[in-house]
Amino acid sequence: MAKKKLPRVTGFGGLFFKAKDSEALSAWYRDRLGLPIEEWGGCVFPWRDAEDPKKAGQTVWSVFDAKTPYFKPSRKAFMMNFRVDDLDRVLAELKAEGADVTDASEESEYGKFGWVMDPEGNKIELWQPPAPPKPKKKAKPKKVAVKKTAKKTPKK
Repeated sequence: MAKKKLPRVTGFGGLFFKAKDSEALSAWYRDRLGLPIEEWGGCVFPWRDAEDPKKAGQTVWSVFDAKTPYFKPSRKAFMMNFRVDDLDRVLAELKAEGADVTDASEESEYGKFGWVMDPEGNKIELWQPPAPPKPKKKAKPKKVAVKKTAKKTPKK
């Protein structure tokens, strides 16, 4: 029986592209299309999983300066970002298949990042979001021992 392949990409993480004037272009998208542009020049679209509404996610849209080295070695003006559940596994499988996987990787509070080049020279960012924080267990109320005291009758 053939081994079941685990999914590699679990969703679209974002779209990043270069602009001659990234601030002006971000402002255009804010003013004309209503994108909620944040100080860093892009925006985040939060969403909920249709099959598990408790599972939250986000898709990022961001404009980069035309001279950014972040997209290298690609010469393209855009980069796609795809979400993955297990970055190390996906990168290892792609490398084993002969894909052009970059040696660089990053890990931060935003998750883990790795990159692969497609056959047309487009840099693809693979992103493993950080694990959601585990809910804190509610502390059980402590039972307070009540000290019984003998009732004193008032003296007359």
